[in-house]
Order: sequence, then structure tokens, then C-alpha cells
Amino acid sequence: MTTPQDELLPATRRSLLHRIAVAQTDGRTPSLVAAVVRDGRAIWHGSRTSVDGHAPDENVQYRIGSITKTFTAVLVLRLRDEGVLDLGDPLEKHLPGTGAGEATIAQLLAHTSGLAAETPGPWWERTPGSLRPELADVLGDGVAPHPAGRRHHYSNPGYALLGALVEELRGVSWEEALRREVLEPLGLDRTSVRPQAPAAGGWAVHPWADVMQPERLEDYGRLAPAGQLWSTTGDLARFTAFLLRGDERVLGAETLREMRTPAAPVEAADVADGATYGLGMQILHRDGRLLVGHSGSVPGFLASLIIGVEDDVAAVVLTNCTSGLMTFSLAADLVRIVAEAEPRIPEPWRPLREVDSSVLELAGQWYWGTSCFALRVTADGLISLGPLSGGGRRSRFRANGDGTWTGLEGYFAGEPLRAVRRPDGSVDHLDLGSFVFTRQPYEEGAAVPGGVDPEGWRGIG
Repeated sequence: MTTPQDELLPATRRSLLHRIAVAQTDGRTPSLVAAVVRDGRAIWHGSRTSVDGHAPDENVQYRIGSITKTFTAVLVLRLRDEGVLDLGDPLEKHLPGTGAGEATIAQLLAHTSGLAAETPGPWWERTPGSLRPELADVLGDGVAPHPAGRRHHYSNPGYALLGALVEELRGVSWEEALRREVLEPLGLDRTSVRPQAPAAGGWAVHPWADVMQPERLEDYGRLAPAGQLWSTTGDLARFTAFLLRGDERVLGAETLREMRTPAAPVEAADVADGATYGLGMQILHRDGRLLVGHSGSVPGFLASLIIGVEDDVAAVVLTNCTSGLMTFSLAADLVRIVAEAEPRIPEPWRPLREVDSSVLELAGQWYWGTSCFALRVTADGLISLGPLSGGGRRSRFRANGDGTWTGLEGYFAGEPLRAVRRPDGSVDHLDLGSFVFTRQPYEEGAAVPGGVDPEGWRGIG
């Protein structure tokens, strides 16, 4: 019988083990546990520990810190999909009196609300949540350091507000809503707000000596939606599969694509790092690979969940030290190792079962001015339009059922495409958000904006 571990080649398994072994040694962490997911299934699990004769498995809980925010974002997007709220709504519309100004729900999800990164008073991750019993205690004087919507500024209080929004609209605690709407449907029975044995203890390792001391475990209270959860590599492996494929009991695939679409302005440092933020998910371009997910860091624990979208490979890394290990980089390396050693085998090409003749006649080359584009009709029922050579604006388009199409990505995302026909029914040109594409460059007689020179193409005498 083939086990999940046997689905990887021996050399790949050894490379994965070597990578986490080096990370645990160099990072000087008491323990480290990791998992790799491919095609929606956990296919590898590995661990390293400083305790002889014991190795944590996929059922040992670790605190996952800010990966909690992705769970909270899922709850908020469920409310949007049900029509209870709109992402453009100011928070005040549904949760008045918070002091968050006109910050919208989308801005809170994407950390562009302008709110402060942390709470006033003592470090919230090392003090009990009972010190901040009300939202006013989380926000302090309510003065935002940045204008809403202008820049990405990570905000833990912002996710405390989103948790309170869920409670207000659901009429139950954030914890209960999470259990009922996400954890139970996805079978995440080892994910919880408080640790459940077996669970790893959190440790602080001395930066200059090989000694350590235990970290305090606090209940974050109002800030729980920003970083409270405990989970396992087994549960998070299932959660990554959901984040990539969707589950109609929780969220559909289209909404999850929206979550991993950049929603925050990119600053200079982000451009250099190739990083941005979606709706509750971090987005990173590394080594030519699109990675999405989230990292987590609270006293005693570090965690990362990373998905290589095109490769359909994901990795989870959990460890129980306060600092010293870059789990995000480690998880990204685990994705890279599998994706490069055992590249994804594409599905066989298959033709369309049927195609509308009015769509098929659009296929072929088109010109925007003097730039040559190709329109293709693809087996997934979409059409694609992009330059024949070099870079340039390109997009896939979804049929609207009325002879028009809507762009799905890039410059043309959301833009309408339609074929403009002559009185005899033949196609004169394509209109794409007012851009005119003709069968020949500056085609005579076509509706080219500004007209075509009556003398046509000519040389220089």
C-alpha cells in the first residue's frame, strides 16, 4: 500500500529532511515540524527536536500567531458572500463607535486602514487580554498614524476590529463563529483558541548562549482574532488545500482567488522584496514563483504557511522559539525543493467539446494600432488576448452570455470586450474598454479612432 510519504522520490524526501535539519540546528529551536502538500494532500511530514527519543508529529499543536488573521479574513469574506456586508462599507456602518474613522472593511483586511501596528500600553502578546477588555482599550486614543487607503501598514488592532465585526453580525463570539463556520466544516479538529494536548511549550533561546527559558502563554482577549490560534501541521495542511481549491461549505474558489489578489499599495521596499498583501493573505514573488500564505510570530512560537499557486505545492512550518528562524523562507524553500525536483505534470491537452461559430471567428491576429495581438479560444471556455511577441498587456476573458466578455486579470481586469459588427454581420473590430483592435494595422474602412490617413501606407520619397 502506498503511503503519502512514498509519493515523493527518495532524493526529494532527503532534501526536505536536510533543509529542516539545517534550519533546526542553525536556528537553535527546541523543535520544528513541517509538512508539504501537493494536489490537495499532505505528502510529506518531517520534524526535528532537541529532545532525545521524541519527535513531534502532525498532531502536536503549536501556536500559529498571525496565521490566525487568514482564518478571521475567511469569516469576514463569508459575510460578504452572503450579502450581509460590502467590503467597501465603512466599519462604522456595522460596528459604530470604534474610533476607526472611515476605514473600510477591505482596508482593514488589507492593512491599509491607517491604524497603528500595535495597541497602546504594554506589549499585548506578553500581557493578559484582560488588560484590554474593550475595543477602546485596543485602539487607544483612536488617532491613526496614516490616512486610510494610502499605504500598507500592518495593524494587529485592525484584525481585532474585524473579529468584533464578526461577533456583532453573527451574534456569537469570534471563537464560536470560527468553530462553527470554518473549523468543523473543514475537519480542523486540532485547531483551537487554547492549547489542547499534545501541545508544544513556547521557549525563548538566549541569543548568545545555548540556554533557554519558557515563555508565558497569554490569552489575548480582544486581540485573539489577530493571533490567538493553536494548530498542527496536519490541520494546516488541510487548510492550505482549502485556500487553494475552496470548499462551498465555507468559501468558493473565486473568493479565495480574491483573497490572494494584491489589495494593498506597494511601497518601494515591497517592490524590492516582491511582496504585497491581499485580503488576509501575504503575497510574494520569489525565484520566479508566486507564493501566497501567511507567517506568524508570537512569544515562544514561529509559524508559516506558504502556497506555490502555479506549482500546486504548499508547505507548513511550525516551531517553538521566539526568534532565530525565518520560517517564511524555510517554507518557501520546501515548496521550491518539491516543485523543482518533481515538477507538476500538466493535464493532457483536450479540445473543446463544442464552440460557437461567432466566437471562433474572433480567433487569430488583431492589431491595436501597429501592435500585433493574438486572440485564442481556449478549452476552459475563456478567450485570451495578448501580444504576439514581447511584453505587453494581456488577459483572459470570461463570457457574459450576451456576446460580451469581461477581462479577468492585469490591465484589462473588469474591462468589457465586444465584437462590433457591420450591417452584414461581419466583424468590423473589437472594442476593449474603448481600445479598437482591427484585423489589419490601421485598417481602411474600420472604425479606428481618429480615422486613417486617406493615402494609406507609403514609403518616404
